[in-house]
Amino acid sequence: MLPFSHQISLSSPEETEAFANRLAPHLTYGDTILLEGPIGSGKSLFSRSLILSILPHPEDIPSPTFTLVQVYDGPKFQIWHCDLYRLTHPDEAWELGLEEAFDSSLCLIEWPDRLAGQEPKDALHITFVPENGEVRLLKFQSHSARWNLLTEVLNA
Repeated sequence: MLPFSHQISLSSPEETEAFANRLAPHLTYGDTILLEGPIGSGKSLFSRSLILSILPHPEDIPSPTFTLVQVYDGPKFQIWHCDLYRLTHPDEAWELGLEEAFDSSLCLIEWPDRLAGQEPKDALHITFVPENGEVRLLKFQSHSARWNLLTEVLNA
């Protein structure tokens, strides 16, 4: 059994945004969140909402689909939002500078399967499962007990 495993159901994009806003204050540099799920399942909406709640001055948060990485300077640490969908080999992720970012920044990684298991072992995996209409089931898993403190956030 994993040290941290939980799931919640969100019934709308607004609930996804609200959840990201609740989660943001609990994140810091060195945290990695791996976002899995099919195209259109809410990964980018979640990331955009989380980034906006950390930045002191709201700005445009484009999807990194074509740039692969968008880096934002938060008040205490950088935020790396990565979309690895177009990568064909795990080495390409390291060429982007991800290895250093894992230690010094908050990393939000869409399509983490492209890392071929080379992600930080204490990363938080969030799987977005589309259900009926706009409802999304979010499944959380991590090999690190660090994420147990989020149980209250997840149930709020």
